[in-house]
Amino acid sequence: MSRSSSPGGLTPQLPLALRYPPDQRFESFIGAPEGALAQLRALAEGSSTDWLYLGGAPRTGKTHLSLALCAHAEQNGARAAFLPMAAAAGRLREALESLEGHDVVALDGLDLIAGNREDEVALFDFHNRARPAGIRVLYTARDVPAEIGLVLPDLRSRLSQCTRVMLVLLDDDGRREVLRERAQRRGLVLEDAAIDWLLTRTDRDLGRLVTVFEQLDRASLAAQRRITVPFLRSVLELR
Repeated sequence: MSRSSSPGGLTPQLPLALRYPPDQRFESFIGAPEGALAQLRALAEGSSTDWLYLGGAPRTGKTHLSLALCAHAEQNGARAAFLPMAAAAGRLREALESLEGHDVVALDGLDLIAGNREDEVALFDFHNRARPAGIRVLYTARDVPAEIGLVLPDLRSRLSQCTRVMLVLLDDDGRREVLRERAQRRGLVLEDAAIDWLLTRTDRDLGRLVTVFEQLDRASLAAQRRITVPFLRSVLELR
């Protein structure tokens, strides 16, 4: 988000590092469908005008890729805005009007405004204004346009014309890769045995695993210890 003039503080002016956390970049995304990252980079850079629609269950990485798109766009000199639908529900028209003049817009979580006719009309109007204005748009939702509960047929039709990318939940190999990548980027030694122990003793939900990893990162730094199975047991108090 790059402007401070939107309603209710939806787009506060923050340093780039705070707007787009370093863990949420294209380079750190694991398990993208073939060609998806190239499509997103092209949208961010302006080498493609194909609008994208990311679908997928929770914890498949839709927000990660939305933030990565905005970070990459700004690094390439574009004005980008990330708008979570959860924050804008019920006042979407006002929020979308604040995004006029941006080059790239990521609208994350369309299913959260589905069924609110006023919000859907506002989104439909934005869609129709944005394309001739040259704004490049990424939409995300839990499912395809026909399955998220939209009540406006014309909006469903417009969204269905976007290039669609469907994300899937990672398997255990993918979860291991996420943990290894995060550890490597932070200079941590995370043994394979420790990763296996985590996957068998804690919630496999990727969001929960990342939260546990952050806890271990802080504990390892404080104790100046490698993340081994005994260290995991002591920190998490699991046997």
